[in-house]
Amino acid sequence: MFYLMILAVAASRFLPHPPNVACVAALGLFAGSYMSGRRAYLVPIGVMGLSDVVGHMLGIPGLGFYNLAAMSMVYLGMAASVPIGRKLRNASGTSRLWKIPAASLAASTVFFVVSNFGTILAGWYPMSVAGFTACYINAIPFYGFTVAGDLCFSVVIFAAYELSRARFYTPAMAKA
Repeated sequence: MFYLMILAVAASRFLPHPPNVACVAALGLFAGSYMSGRRAYLVPIGVMGLSDVVGHMLGIPGLGFYNLAAMSMVYLGMAASVPIGRKLRNASGTSRLWKIPAASLAASTVFFVVSNFGTILAGWYPMSVAGFTACYINAIPFYGFTVAGDLCFSVVIFAAYELSRARFYTPAMAKA
């Protein structure tokens, strides 16, 4: 199921959408919550890598390879959603219902801080107090898009999984 979700999320990056509205961080939260070990980190990294390779080959604006420092920080920011998702693992019931939006907001905020630091490392802003201030102030509109996208996609992914699990789960599946 995770492999299908990876492909679906990677494909979703090719659909028209506002800037920073993507379901990669939501999938990272989901992977962190439901997958064990290091392979959970491969989910958001795999989505980004797959879609960037295809986007680069097809020459799609906004996808593909660019400055290594900035790109590395974007990937790191996406991967940071996994440990946040791990915190959701032990929550259940009503507690989990409220923790998913909070985790989504945390993932958006971490991505905002880390990815914008990458733009400074890339040299797109001066490495000074004024440069940091300008970078983060100019990125505030993108942060709003990131929060909206992460929140919506997190609710959809977690709800779809829980509803399908409630509908199709049998005790025999737990033994498999």
